Amino acid sequence: MRQTVTIPPAEIDRQLALCDQIHTLLEDRPGQKLAFVDTYGCQQNEADSERLRGYLARMGYAFSDTEEGADLVLLNTCAVREHAEQRVFGNVGALSHTKRRHPGQIICVCGCMARQEHVVERLKKSFPYVDLVFGPQLLWQFPELLLKKMTEGKRVFAAGDEIGTVAEGIPTVRQNRLKGWVSIMYGCNNFCTYCIVPYVRGRERSRQPQEILDEVRSLVDAGYKDITLLGQNVNSYGKDLDLGVDFAWLLEQVNAIPGEFLIRFMTSHPKDAGPRLFDAMAACEKVAPVLHLPFQSGSSRVLKAMNRGYTREHYLELIAQLRQRIPNIVLTSDVIVGFPGETQEEFEETLSLIEAVRYDALFTFIFSPRRGTPAAKLPDPMPKEQKSANFQRLLRRQNEISGEKHQAYIGKDGLLTARTDGGRLIHLKADPSCIGTWQQAKITGASTWALFGELA
Repeated sequence: MRQTVTIPPAEIDRQLALCDQIHTLLEDRPGQKLAFVDTYGCQQNEADSERLRGYLARMGYAFSDTEEGADLVLLNTCAVREHAEQRVFGNVGALSHTKRRHPGQIICVCGCMARQEHVVERLKKSFPYVDLVFGPQLLWQFPELLLKKMTEGKRVFAAGDEIGTVAEGIPTVRQNRLKGWVSIMYGCNNFCTYCIVPYVRGRERSRQPQEILDEVRSLVDAGYKDITLLGQNVNSYGKDLDLGVDFAWLLEQVNAIPGEFLIRFMTSHPKDAGPRLFDAMAACEKVAPVLHLPFQSGSSRVLKAMNRGYTREHYLELIAQLRQRIPNIVLTSDVIVGFPGETQEEFEETLSLIEAVRYDALFTFIFSPRRGTPAAKLPDPMPKEQKSANFQRLLRRQNEISGEKHQAYIGKDGLLTARTDGGRLIHLKADPSCIGTWQQAKITGASTWALFGELA
């Protein structure tokens, strides 16, 4: 087992001192300095951006909602899908115009894309106005990297260490005053054959329980009502700590924190989910009755090719165990259509699994080959047109199921925070004074994507 590398507190103190040094540099320049942080991808990236904003605020930057006129532009990128990657390159290309109008603008690219060698080379050669590039493992070192750019004037390309680190004590600036993200671990050990995450975010490493609990307490004390625990696979939490703790235990500890708030978490991996987790969810009154449990394919053969570590039968048994303990559970999932080698019959197995489980919502994707993953090299005989047709079939059926499930809410009362405790979106008329409070609402209408209601 790889040992987690923890950044010493003295090193974070040094980074904070460098923030103060940058603050002094900025004070010598006229006007308020603005930073624009643009985040792509998952909630983990959102949590990372909150820490980057924390550093930037310490440096003396205020925040802009546009790159135009910003003194510093930071793109926190995602490498999971080709579409997201191309979108980033398109937006980086557009920054040439803002840089021309504002030559002193510093442009930074960080996040998962910045850990891919071919991406870094493209940024070097095709985008000469990009000033700083660093991966997620070096987020804690952002002040040092930025100061190097500011004082030496040269472009900075920083390679991250593959294993990754855990760094505590980085300040945060959160954009939402009611909903808080709390990273409990980083990285992934699963190596699904289609997924780039273990290569760009490193191996699994868990934060110390006390650090997590202290962060949740601070959020609750600040009035946060909806707290999401984050990890690439939260069910693996604690395996690297040698403390005899697991994710179910952590849920119980967070649940015991005094206050009125909901606990959510993502993402769970089916191979590590089971009765221990489901029992903890059922017993903890603050844990929302919602689970995101990606199945990816309804075919056991395809699941094996994906290196998912479970079968169709095992997944369906998990759902049965979960619903036995939490009958009102709201279930969401991810599914990939057109994995290399998937046959039409295997796609039909995916459709039949959706019919059997009846998810509240699905996040659906056509397979996107990721350079450097085993699946990118597999033969892929199914035509794109067939994949697209299958994708549309799946989407239509899931939309029908979501609509049918939402119709069942009509006439029911429920706890409302702009979402149900199961995470379903509600539109209703209410006085702004209700924001940040719990309210009873009656559901009066439903569509595929949302519920409609009124205060009871």
